[in-house]
Amino acid sequence: MFCQQRFNQLPSQRGFTLVELLVVISIIAILVALLLPAVQAAREASRRIECLNHLKQLGLAVQNYQSTHSIYPASAILAPLQRPFSEEKTLDLRSGKTFSWAILILPQLEHQALHTAFDFNRSVFAQPNEPQEKNISSLLCPSDSGNGRYFQHPEFTFDKRFGKGNYAAFVGPFHNDEQRFRGALTTGRTQRPSHIRDGLSNSLLMSEVRTRKHVRDQRGTWALPWAGASSLTFDMHPVDFGLDWEKYHENLNRENPVYIADSVSLGLTQTPNAFGVTQDMLYDCPDMAASQLDGMPCGIYDADQISFLHYLSAAPRSQHPGGVNVVFLDGHTSFLTDDVDEFAMAYLVCINDGVSVEIGK
Repeated sequence: MFCQQRFNQLPSQRGFTLVELLVVISIIAILVALLLPAVQAAREASRRIECLNHLKQLGLAVQNYQSTHSIYPASAILAPLQRPFSEEKTLDLRSGKTFSWAILILPQLEHQALHTAFDFNRSVFAQPNEPQEKNISSLLCPSDSGNGRYFQHPEFTFDKRFGKGNYAAFVGPFHNDEQRFRGALTTGRTQRPSHIRDGLSNSLLMSEVRTRKHVRDQRGTWALPWAGASSLTFDMHPVDFGLDWEKYHENLNRENPVYIADSVSLGLTQTPNAFGVTQDMLYDCPDMAASQLDGMPCGIYDADQISFLHYLSAAPRSQHPGGVNVVFLDGHTSFLTDDVDEFAMAYLVCINDGVSVEIGK
């Protein structure tokens, strides 16, 4: 009896009701919803800093290359120009050895062994050691998930596999196959610091580019000097382009180009993360609909010049909200916003247009 009384006097063990449990779950869900964007933003900030550091290292590597060789690395090693300053395209970016600037500066990026693995007597498509298929950590931005992605095409790479990266050099303010108006790195001419008339701190060197998982999309291919692969141009048209060839070539031979306002009003320029009339013009644009959904619109280059799609240019792109990281010839880095003034960007890309433009350092 006594034991029974003591048992009855013990406090009852009461659990959570269903309503209380749902309230607790709701509170936890709200806290997670509040914290998750902050965590994601912190992670993206960390990734962006790493991407920026890679750009600084690339800028330093270009400076070290210039100190060693007294010239800046060429944007590409191609076959000799057939008809320089003709009214047709002057650069066949698929000719000759087809090496990019990135291959040239591998020793300055502490990849001497990979540089040695290249046979410079052969085309980049005929390398016995296949060094071009490597993914290089210092050429990857973690925001893009480009590691492990490759470019391989039955026609354009002869089924050779090429590794992808996330950085490309500005080779001019016009088109990739029209590098007469100089960008920081060009081909067909030897370029020295004395040629940088606008100043090293006012001349864009490199920016970020995005990759796609599709194996036939060339963008981000670091060993190839193609549009969107390792080279960028801005598609700012010079005065009288396509209207009066005589005046056009007079402008081409000027020390400083004069740009046409219609490039801006018609939305033709390749601003950061461009998503307008002008697409990234590639040798192949697999799955155009998916490229649009990815925020990376592209078109297929018309080599026969039947349509208006016979230009070669591509925009700098990144997964960072609002713009792209860039590095200048003096090595300082900055963030170029998607809504950058288009004339200002054209002046920043061209190293000898006689106009010095500064953006925040």
